[in-house]
Amino acid sequence: MRTHEASIRGMHCGGCATRIRDAVETLPGVRSVRVDPEAGSAVIVADDALERDAVDRAVAGAGAYAITELREVDEPREPSAAGDQAAAAEPAESLYPLFLIVGYIAGATVLIAGATGAWSIEAMMRHFMAGFFLVFSFFKLLDLRGFASAYRRYDIPATYVPAWAYAYPFVELGLGIAYLLAFAPVATNIATLVLMLVGAAGVLRALRGGRRIRCACLGTALNLPMTTVTLIEDLTMAAMAAAMLALA
Repeated sequence: MRTHEASIRGMHCGGCATRIRDAVETLPGVRSVRVDPEAGSAVIVADDALERDAVDRAVAGAGAYAITELREVDEPREPSAAGDQAAAAEPAESLYPLFLIVGYIAGATVLIAGATGAWSIEAMMRHFMAGFFLVFSFFKLLDLRGFASAYRRYDIPATYVPAWAYAYPFVELGLGIAYLLAFAPVATNIATLVLMLVGAAGVLRALRGGRRIRCACLGTALNLPMTTVTLIEDLTMAAMAAAMLALA
């Protein structure tokens, strides 16, 4: 194991620290990253020596940040008290916001069915999926750069094509509108099925790797842990899309 200490310019808060940590943790061989926004530094533990250019690109990709120095150290400095407070100010990891949001979408689906009399399984699934994609894309677009940084850590296509991470929320937004308007249902469901299965593959790979990473399904506004719930979420949406194709 090799420990590196980086001096970083442009950090202001715990949110900055989170974006930089998520970006640097995508680098091959990186085991852990501890960022102290108050001190403007990060301690990176990796399997081998890190290339400065790779760290520069990762940090710059997280936002308006820049590495001013990267050095290998034996005894990294302890985070400052203010840095600890900034980290503590970040929301604790919890799945409660995810369950609450999905519950609201499900409740809205039932209310729509009651108001319109459209109690068919197909109509209710379509309304639920419209709400799901519209709400989830909204949270991702609150911090597009932060979402893209976190998403590239585990999504397979985004790992090789970074632009996909930036396009993904807009794809979700388009699917939400398509479901809401019942536009091209076959094409919409095929696109959803492929999207969700590919997403599930990336989540499964991350879970099998045993890494403790952040789920980007609700962007960076909420601090959600990557768990099997994320996998179930993707597979459920894929199953609903497949069911709607079968009913078409």
